[in-house]
Amino acid sequence: MKKNNVILGLLFIGVLMGALDISIVGPAIPSIHDSLGLDEQQVSWIFSIYILFSLMGISLFARLSDKYGRRPFYILAVLIFGIGSLLVAMAHNIELLLIGRAIQGFGASGIFPVASATVGDIFPREKRGRALGLIGMVFGLAFLTGPVLAGLMLKYFTWNSLFLINIPIVILVIIGSMKLLPANRSPDSKSIDWPGIVALGLFLSGFTIALNNLKTAGFWETVLSLSFYPFIIVGLIAFVFFLLIERNSEHPIVDTKLFYLKQVRIVGFLAFGTGLYQAAFVFVPGMTVMVFGVEPSTASFMLLPVVLAMAISSPISGRLIDRYGSRIIINIAFGLMAIGLTLLFAVPLTKPIYYFAGVMLGIGLSVLAGSSLRYIMLNEVSAGERASAQGVLTIMISFGQIIASALIGAFTAGYRDSIKGYQIVFAILTFITILLGVSSLRLKSRSQEKEMYTGK
Repeated sequence: MKKNNVILGLLFIGVLMGALDISIVGPAIPSIHDSLGLDEQQVSWIFSIYILFSLMGISLFARLSDKYGRRPFYILAVLIFGIGSLLVAMAHNIELLLIGRAIQGFGASGIFPVASATVGDIFPREKRGRALGLIGMVFGLAFLTGPVLAGLMLKYFTWNSLFLINIPIVILVIIGSMKLLPANRSPDSKSIDWPGIVALGLFLSGFTIALNNLKTAGFWETVLSLSFYPFIIVGLIAFVFFLLIERNSEHPIVDTKLFYLKQVRIVGFLAFGTGLYQAAFVFVPGMTVMVFGVEPSTASFMLLPVVLAMAISSPISGRLIDRYGSRIIINIAFGLMAIGLTLLFAVPLTKPIYYFAGVMLGIGLSVLAGSSLRYIMLNEVSAGERASAQGVLTIMISFGQIIASALIGAFTAGYRDSIKGYQIVFAILTFITILLGVSSLRLKSRSQEKEMYTGK
């Protein structure tokens, strides 16, 4: 059992490394923007291409590790991530930077599912929940510590150092994995859904490229141009094929039958909104630099109220959900999100207002990105469907992140050197938050959740 705990620590470090490279990008964006002379739409690709490639590889790595063993594919995923990190650290132009971020994302897509599967292999059933909880907690930890870590490093080093620091960690994780990770294969490994993986990749790629080419100045000209509509058409066609393939696949990436459940449909919509918020948060340091005229490292530290609000409210919200049910807590979260977002666009932005809005957003996001949506999913589906349900959440959150990063890039590019683009984005997000809040009213009440849980 002691060896299992050491393995868990090794997996924890690997997952943390991949998760941090999502949260540290936001504070680094102003520095990368100035260093490479990027425009706002190129900046949005730094975030969205990582998410895109991380989504495309999840199912592939999971199935390959089932078939051929955890150790080789965990090591391969970490190695790919390390190569991507090195390319990003060496980048002196946007092309190499994006290639590196894509490779990073693809490597990260294998780290988390293989780590989770390894936990299932080495821990007995009665201890898996706690171990998986520790692995899942990494993303929250990365989201909390990433901005602070980035701020400290940006104060003394260039932005490249944020990615170069991954290299020694990659080496240590690979050496530890070669010595400790089991090489056993799953006895009931499932076939790889190649058609589904290709269709999902085409769908996400088409939408991502189209939205990142969208321009608010000359909107209709952009929509009718070859840089937009061919890609959106490819994305739509691929989406239709993806649904047809998954409906008939023996081992689908996404079990479409889950969407027959009303609660799953609602949670999927809320997860999409959560992804929108998370992506918007990444771009806040850029707005902070513009509004208050501070250095990028200072802008990172100005996110501390958000980080502290999330750190304090995350465990509290979990207990409140257990006591009062998920619906009322999620309703309150959307109310707080609406207040915070409204303050960011509707009133003159001073530091006290900025910090207060950050606290509201931090509390709200801690509920939505924490346990609430997973709590509902786990209650709604059978034990055999839980992995598929978590896959639905992951895809919907990631799709929201991709959409938001592209639209933020389009609006900020249309209002260059002006806060107007950010204000429009936050106004749109406020409207979406109201829609999400209304939708959350259709979630099950506490009494209905109790009845379902007790089988009454």
